[in-house]
Amino acid sequence: MRRPSLAPAALACLLLALVIVPDRLRAELAVVDDAGRMVRLARPAHRIVSLAPHATELLFAAGAGAYVVAVSEHSDYPPPARALPRVGGGGSLDLERILALRPDLVVAWQSGNGQVPEQLQRLGLAVFLSEPRRIDDIATSLERLGRLAGSDIVAARAARHFREQVETLRSRYAGRRRLRVFYQVWDRPLMTVNGRHMISAWLRLCGAENIFSDLPELAPTVSLEAVVAADPDAIVAGAGKSGNPLVEWKRWPGLGAVRLGHLLTVPADELERQTPRAVEGARVLCEKLDAVRRDAGSGARPRPVDHLSAVSPEQVVARPRDGVNRQQARRSATARRAGPLRGSVPAPPRTAGRTGG
Repeated sequence: MRRPSLAPAALACLLLALVIVPDRLRAELAVVDDAGRMVRLARPAHRIVSLAPHATELLFAAGAGAYVVAVSEHSDYPPPARALPRVGGGGSLDLERILALRPDLVVAWQSGNGQVPEQLQRLGLAVFLSEPRRIDDIATSLERLGRLAGSDIVAARAARHFREQVETLRSRYAGRRRLRVFYQVWDRPLMTVNGRHMISAWLRLCGAENIFSDLPELAPTVSLEAVVAADPDAIVAGAGKSGNPLVEWKRWPGLGAVRLGHLLTVPADELERQTPRAVEGARVLCEKLDAVRRDAGSGARPRPVDHLSAVSPEQVVARPRDGVNRQQARRSATARRAGPLRGSVPAPPRTAGRTGG
């Protein structure tokens, strides 16, 4: 018995589908990274190298942890990442080792990996540049990395959960009295972040304002005089395992934040890394800032609204008598961008090898 043959029209449709579907599938593995570049893969990435601790954490959270074959120094979360091979960190990456791993995707830190990402791209590797700046960039990073790794379902679930947590915090602290905060990234030299940094976004979500939000540099060095003149409601710093980073401020009892005991620490590895855990650090931050509001409501003095009205531009950047001149500050900031991260904030050179990113 003869088998029925396909009608010419049906046969044409089948052949067209065989041609079109692979192209469509390839198009689905195309995302725009944080540098605005299109990253395209022919198939899901199953040999991924991460060049920053926050990128490692994002990959695992997006369900791609099983496909990560190597990570940067200080990639210490989640725990399985600690057992993976290392390829260096910050701007000191082992290019030959990365190439030897034959990755089908490299996730790099745009502002912290120096020229290595560009070199890898010139050598033909697919590179996703990661630089989350807004809170929701964490969620979109999960979704985009999940798409590239073929773990879309897990990534979408993680992104949705993160957004729900953020919205819960935003609703809880909406309308709270605004506080003025100095966020200390490092003490010597005295370093902070500007308004474009994600730490400032978390402060805003908690109903607070970064007193140095208007400075042009992402992670500037500032002078002690500028902080004293601004007289913030609270001084906040990320704390790790090396003790209280704010203890030196107790030498300045004239500051309201010192006198009222508003020297606050938050978990650095959570708040200062652009990962889903940042919302946990933000929860701690919001709760501690709310305690400051309660103190203020019980009789603390009012604060000026214009956070830098009493400070001249020359006072903001550290001066030679502060121990760090402008040239040193620029070198330090450059080294911080190329060095390892404690979060999204690179550590000063003398802490290299001790802090994560």
